[in-house]
Amino acid sequence: MTTTVCVLARTLNTPTAGGHTWVYLNWALGLRALGCSVVWLEVVSPSDDPMSVRRKVGLLKKRLAPFGLDQLVALCSASAEPLVPLSTEGCLDLDAAAEADLLVDASYGPAHVVSRFRRTALLDIDPGLCQLWVSRGQIDLPRHDVYFTIGETVGRPDALFPDCGISWRHLPPCVALDWWRPNGAPPSAPFTTVTNWIMYDYWVDDEQGGYQNDKRTGFLPFLDLPRHTSQPLELALSLGGAETEREDLEQRGWRVREAHQIAATPDDYQRYIQRSRGEFSCAKPSCVRLQNAWVSDRTLCYLASGKPAIVQHTGKSRFLPDAEGLFRFSTVEEAAQQLETVAADYDRQCRLARSLAEQYFDARNVTSQLLEQAFD
Repeated sequence: MTTTVCVLARTLNTPTAGGHTWVYLNWALGLRALGCSVVWLEVVSPSDDPMSVRRKVGLLKKRLAPFGLDQLVALCSASAEPLVPLSTEGCLDLDAAAEADLLVDASYGPAHVVSRFRRTALLDIDPGLCQLWVSRGQIDLPRHDVYFTIGETVGRPDALFPDCGISWRHLPPCVALDWWRPNGAPPSAPFTTVTNWIMYDYWVDDEQGGYQNDKRTGFLPFLDLPRHTSQPLELALSLGGAETEREDLEQRGWRVREAHQIAATPDDYQRYIQRSRGEFSCAKPSCVRLQNAWVSDRTLCYLASGKPAIVQHTGKSRFLPDAEGLFRFSTVEEAAQQLETVAADYDRQCRLARSLAEQYFDARNVTSQLLEQAFD
């Protein structure tokens, strides 16, 4: 008998962020590779304009069609108020979605939705932050049957944040290797990353008063890196019209592209990564401050494509390397040295990158662990 898994995603309001769609796609494709039937569930506010919802859903289905996931898209209301029929036309409703054997809640879904499913698993993709949000009453986490997190330190005695009285099970993030194949790049290709740059409302309070938790803040100590390396560096950013930011970055030696133009769809995002020489990226400040040993789903897409990744150190890991396919830096000097090391040993580092993805992040293996533990 086929196992049906419903993946609760949150992509309708980010129609031009191909990388964000891949966050959920990799899990969905891993589950399907195991023979599961996958329902893609999105939460919609009942106050949203029905025609706008239909346009967004149409675009989502277009994005999912190449992967064969467009026929089982479901919508549910963000509140107890039902959605108008015009909004849900051509989609499954919550009643149909809730027939699934398992809900994988990757979006911290509302209680009235989660409670409809016979078996539920939370998938925490914001390790450290999620636990802070719950402990401070910023989000009300519904009861689930099992709680997974991609953060290695979540729930451990040495964690720098509370466990909220929850028994957390660690799963690494995953990448669908069947869809991410090694792909060569010309020698002149830059090291790249794709990200939102400024998030004005993303503030985290701490003992020192708090900090802005966006990529711009994370990159600030490393803005002069291009002056310390001969390797070309390019940022594909969602700048939100902040042209002064672009000018400053370019003056410092960064190449800057508009993410919504070159990585709007899952296909565009994949093409951009696979034409890159490798990844260079800083983490959000919360990952560094909370030492959650986080690794980005985006980084896994580079690794699976046979692209070495140089990323900021986010804490001691039981399995992440610091200098084999994946390099982790803490200072500008370390980052510059790692870029030159990769360039001097490029072909071997490419092979190590793919091997790392195969060994630890294969979506088939990771989702197999998820299913085994979810039904334990």
